[in-house]
Amino acid sequence: MTQQFDTHQFMTTLDALFAEHASPERIDDFLQEAMVTAENAGDNAGLLAVLNETMGFYRSQERHDENQWIVQRSLELAIRMGLTGTPTWVTTLINAATAMRAAQHYDQAEDLYDQALAAAQNICDPNDRTLAALHNNRSMLFMETDRPEQARDELEQALRIMQQQSPDTQRDLDIASSLTNLAQVWQAIAHKQAATSSPHVSEMEVLQSLHQALTTAQQALDAFHACNQDNDGHAAAALITYGNVLVELGRIDEALPSLRRAIDVLALNYGPDSIRTKDFAEYVHSIEEMANQVHAEVSSSSPHISESQQPMAPRQTGMELSREFWNTAVRPMLEQEFPELLPRIAAGLVGHGSECFGFDDEISQDHDFFPRVCIWLTPEDFVQYGQTLQNAYETTQLAYVREHGNEQQLGQLAYVQEEQSKGRTARDGVFSIPQFFEGLTGQAQAPRSDEPHLWLMLDETTLATATNGRIFADPLGAFSKARQAFLLMPDDVRIALISRRLGMASQGGQANLPRMFARNDASAAMLCITEFVHAITSLVFLMNEPIRAGYCPYYKWQFAALRKLSARPAMMLDDVCDPLEHILQLSSEACFNPDSPARKELTETIELICNRVTCGLQAAGLTSSAHTFLEWQRPYVEEHISSSDPSLHK
Repeated sequence: MTQQFDTHQFMTTLDALFAEHASPERIDDFLQEAMVTAENAGDNAGLLAVLNETMGFYRSQERHDENQWIVQRSLELAIRMGLTGTPTWVTTLINAATAMRAAQHYDQAEDLYDQALAAAQNICDPNDRTLAALHNNRSMLFMETDRPEQARDELEQALRIMQQQSPDTQRDLDIASSLTNLAQVWQAIAHKQAATSSPHVSEMEVLQSLHQALTTAQQALDAFHACNQDNDGHAAAALITYGNVLVELGRIDEALPSLRRAIDVLALNYGPDSIRTKDFAEYVHSIEEMANQVHAEVSSSSPHISESQQPMAPRQTGMELSREFWNTAVRPMLEQEFPELLPRIAAGLVGHGSECFGFDDEISQDHDFFPRVCIWLTPEDFVQYGQTLQNAYETTQLAYVREHGNEQQLGQLAYVQEEQSKGRTARDGVFSIPQFFEGLTGQAQAPRSDEPHLWLMLDETTLATATNGRIFADPLGAFSKARQAFLLMPDDVRIALISRRLGMASQGGQANLPRMFARNDASAAMLCITEFVHAITSLVFLMNEPIRAGYCPYYKWQFAALRKLSARPAMMLDDVCDPLEHILQLSSEACFNPDSPARKELTETIELICNRVTCGLQAAGLTSSAHTFLEWQRPYVEEHISSSDPSLHK
């Protein structure tokens, strides 16, 4: 009689063994016996289930060499069963990739994760949580291989999916844990920026990354608090990250409460005498000693130091100011005055202003720099609550600025309110979601994929403004969904725009610039260079796809955004930023002095950039041509537009 294999009973027994903390030897014996039983029964599906569980167990036991055989066997079995392209295949690939990652076989792990992502994207809904879990796993791989920027991209994609699917984004432990991971990634990005020798990575960019880590860790802590999980072990990680970033920012006194609280949470989860708790307590003690030493040095060196002579605290960014205003004033006001509405309110800071792009600095504080938040309502809620809520918001804002702000902020707030009374478009306050996007883009919602003519009416700077910033709360997910829709530019539209940028770059830099040089029309030559630089900058963002890279912002911040994008790993055309800036450095001398060698150097640099663009097009599969005259690349690129809509082929 053929021996039968019961997969359900196998899983039940295995769960029971884990629940009773059975010895590793006993669990291993059970798994080996189950493999033999399933194989003898000819139950390939059951055998694959056993192999997948064995992979996870061997990984937890660090039996990496033995796991290589299990990984290979599970993949071969799944292929033999014809499971490629199925959910089971995706699960097997993820398990295999994670086993390879644990064994530090990073190349194999990345290849397996790539296969899993390609398969999952074909069979899963774009907002399936399986994809979110996969992006989370990939982020860990990128962190372990010193690629924090890619880890950030993966986590942000995972968070977008979870926020779309979660019934309550403010009370979702998976989101809270992912935010913690993202905060740690931003901290790693800051460390990498600080260690680089690139002239394009400034101290300000390092501080911005640290401030982003701080903001994200605060979001994670807020989420754990909303879930009533302040004592969860993952919450300890958020507390530790928050405190460590404050230490790096020199705000040690502010860091200590979070770090001390983390000791208590670790003790609750792992025991007060555990190595983890004790080691961390020693670390916090060293931070306390550092704080005491700083206080003693300040006191001994200047016992009567005046307030004006005190070292300045790190500058607070506009986004941090907004986040603090939301947490300490606006949300408490909503909880007290509009409790029935709070579960349906989205809030954050998106739109016009350097702070929304994360590029604000001390110079930015000369205008519109005061605590402000955008509050977004559904159209139905806006009709019922809009004006009442706006009045309450303005009262709260004025009281907050009077108590926590300064004379400059009070003056700027008064000026903006006066300008709004004359018709200036509001940048903060209460909006209906469609009204907000219509005010920025002229369209209440993102065009559909079959409306390319509407997409082409939206310039990139407009789309950049509509998709920047941060969201502090969105329990319904309605605002996040509307905002993300503007990032999902149809591929046909993107390729059509790539073709147009190629044409403009070629016309400005390769065709007309030499003609203007020949005519000694220096001013026209300068304009040719400007058109070339703008077209190439836009092209870089389009080649990297808006969902990953965002859109090219307006001219003032184009190079700040391009430098930031080019510093991220695995970005296409990340090698054109420096030559573009070099062109601008040469332009005046080259245009206005015909005999200067700068003219030849500028022309050669333009050709270098065009060659790199051609290589980028080839790498993206958009051309088979090696032509470096970019106008000639357009027919090859446009072959990839599948739609016959005439607006895409002009």
